[in-house]
Amino acid sequence: MTEFDIVGPEAIREGDATDAYFKRTEATLRHAGKNPHVVAEVTADQFPDGEFEVFAGVKDAAALLEGHNLDVDAIPEGCLFDGGPVMRIEGKYLDFARLETSLLGFLSHASGCATAALEARVAAPDSIVLSFGARHVHPSIAAMVERSALIAGLDGFSHVAAGEILGREASGTMPHALIIAFGRNKQEDAFRAFDEAVPEDVPRVALCDTYGDEVGEVLSAVDALGDHLDSVRLDTTSSRRGNFRHIVREVRWELDARGYEDVGIFVSGGLGPKELRELRDVVAGFGVGGYISNANPVDFALDIVEVEGELAAKRGKLSGTKEVYRTADGGHHIGLRGQDAPDDATPLLEPLIRDGELVRDFDIDAAADYSKADAERVGFGAE
Repeated sequence: MTEFDIVGPEAIREGDATDAYFKRTEATLRHAGKNPHVVAEVTADQFPDGEFEVFAGVKDAAALLEGHNLDVDAIPEGCLFDGGPVMRIEGKYLDFARLETSLLGFLSHASGCATAALEARVAAPDSIVLSFGARHVHPSIAAMVERSALIAGLDGFSHVAAGEILGREASGTMPHALIIAFGRNKQEDAFRAFDEAVPEDVPRVALCDTYGDEVGEVLSAVDALGDHLDSVRLDTTSSRRGNFRHIVREVRWELDARGYEDVGIFVSGGLGPKELRELRDVVAGFGVGGYISNANPVDFALDIVEVEGELAAKRGKLSGTKEVYRTADGGHHIGLRGQDAPDDATPLLEPLIRDGELVRDFDIDAAADYSKADAERVGFGAE
C-alpha cells in the first residue's frame, strides 16, 4: 500500500502502468519466438471530419518512448487535427507494446484539456483567461492540466506545484475562506490585511461577493484599498447570479462614477465559452475551471498498420503508413506515404525520436503560438 493512490514515474517508465493483456501479449510472442518490425499509428478519427482538436501531451509521450530502439514521428505540439495519425511509431513491437496504455493516456487527456482551453481562448481573444480547474482533478495530474491550458494560449493558472514543474508562477489572490475567516461585515479588514501581508508584486484583486451585494462589496474594497486596488473578482454562485452581465455592468458603472476606471473586473465560477462570449466586452478577464480540467479526453487509439513491410490493419482501420498535411486554405489531408502530396501542402508529421534518442525540443510558448496560428488557419471556434 502507498500513501496516495498514485502510479509513480518508475512504474510508467518500466511499462508496468499498462493493461494486463499487453503483458500476456509479450509472453505469448516471446513464447512463439515472434517480435515483428511494425509501423503503428495513433489516431482519433480515420478521415478528417472538420471537428478539430489540439494535440498535447507530446512531451510526456516522448519521455516515455525515449530510450527505446524506435523511430517516432508526431505532429507539432499545439497543432490542430481532425483525423488521421498524430503520431507514428516504427520498430520492433516488443520494444513498445506495454507502453501503449500510458502513451495513449498522456496524449488523450492532455489533448482534451488543451482543446477545451482553446475553446475558451478563442471565445475571449482579447481578455485575460486563467486556468482555475486544478481542484477538480487528481493532484498528480495538475501540471498536465495547466501545461495543456498554456499550450492553448491561456494567460496563466492557479496551481503552485504545477508552476514549480513548469517554471511558471501561479496566479491567484484570495478565496472566500479568507473573507469568512475575518467574520461577517469584516470584509474591509480582510482586504486591508491582505494588502499588508502579501508581496507588492501580487495584484490587489478583491473578491467581492462573499456576504452581500456585489456592488456593495466592491465599494467596500474601494474604501479599504483605494489606489492600491488593481481589480475586483466576482465569483457569484450560480443560484444567486441572476443576470450576471447586468451585475457586472452595475459594478463597472459604480467604479467609473468614483474615478476608478482603471480597476478591472474579473469573473469566475462555472464559466465556459458561452459565458465568455457573453461577458467579454464588460470584463477584463476570466477564471475558467471545470470546463478545462474536466474536459473529455480525446479518444485516441494505437493501431498497427504495417508488419514486416506488409500492409496490415484491424477491421475498420486504414492500413499502410500515412502522411498528414496542412494546406494553405487550412485543410487537413491524409495520404499514403510515398504518394504525391496535395498542392501547397506542408507535412505535419515531424521527427520526434530517432533510434531511441529525442530529436525535438519542447517550448510552451512556441506551442501556444502554433496553436493560435493553426486555430486561425482552420477557423477553430469561428462564431
